[in-house]
Amino acid sequence: MKYIGAHISAAGGVENAPLNAHEIGAMAFAFFTKNQRQWVSPPLTSKSIDAFRSNCEKYNYKPHQILPHDSYLINLGNPDPDGLGRSRYAFNDEMKRCELLGLDRLNFHPGSHLGKMTEEQCLDLIAESVNIALGKSSGVTAVIENTAGQGTNLGYRFGHLRHIIDKVEDKSRVGVCIDTCHAFTSGYDISDAAGFKKVFDEFETIVGFKYLRGMHLNDSKKAFGTRVDRHDSLHKGVLGDEVFSLIMNDPRFDGIPLILETPDETLWADEIRYLYSLQK
Repeated sequence: MKYIGAHISAAGGVENAPLNAHEIGAMAFAFFTKNQRQWVSPPLTSKSIDAFRSNCEKYNYKPHQILPHDSYLINLGNPDPDGLGRSRYAFNDEMKRCELLGLDRLNFHPGSHLGKMTEEQCLDLIAESVNIALGKSSGVTAVIENTAGQGTNLGYRFGHLRHIIDKVEDKSRVGVCIDTCHAFTSGYDISDAAGFKKVFDEFETIVGFKYLRGMHLNDSKKAFGTRVDRHDSLHKGVLGDEVFSLIMNDPRFDGIPLILETPDETLWADEIRYLYSLQK
C-alpha cells in the first residue's frame, strides 16, 4: 500500500500535525518535532505528547506512516568540535522526542565537511554521531536522506549512504530516505523508465531496498546533474511526471511514507489525489 502525504505544519504544537495531515487527505506525513531553525526548544509537554498520540490514533496514522525531520541546523559531520557537539546534542534531543511521541524513525541530512576534511573522514564522523544517538535512545531508526550535493554537503552518492550504514553498529536502526529532486540534480536520471530502472538497480546493489524507510516526492526547479537543491511542485519542474507514475506502480515503494516537500502547500491535497490517480 502506498502512503502519500506532505511535510505539514506543527505550528501551535506537535499534536496539530496529524490534524493538518488529515485535512489534506494525507495517508502519511512529515513534520518538525521542534522549531527547525533554533538549536534549543522547550521540551515536549506530557499534554502535547498525549494529544499527538491520540490524534494519530484517531486518524489512523501508524509510526511507519510518519517521517519526522530533524533541524536544518544540524551537521553530524561538522569538522569544528564545538559545532559538532552542538549538532550531536540537538540530534540526540530529536531522537528522544521521536521516542516520546511513539515514532520509529527520524529523517536527517547526513552532513557537510565544510572544506576542512576529506569526504571519508566526514562520513566516518557522521556514522560516529549516529552511533552515539542510537546508544542514547531506543526504538527510533536514523534515516539518512540523499542530498543534491550542493556546496560541501555529502550524501549525494549512494556510496556515501552505504559508507555511513557500514559504520553504524546497529544495522536494524539505520535507514535511508530518497528524495527525487535531490537524486535527479545530483546525477541520477530517474526521469524516464530506463533511467529509473538503472538508478534503482544501482540503489539495490549499493544500499539495498531493505534500508528504504521513506521517500520525498518533489519535482525540481534545476536541471539534471546541477547539484542544486530547489524543489518544485509536481508538473511544474524539469524532472517530469513519469518518475512519479513509476514509483506509484512499483511495490518496492509500498509501506513507507512518501512525502511531498513541494513549495506550494495549497496544492498538496491536489498533488496527493494526483499521485493516487496514477496507480494502475
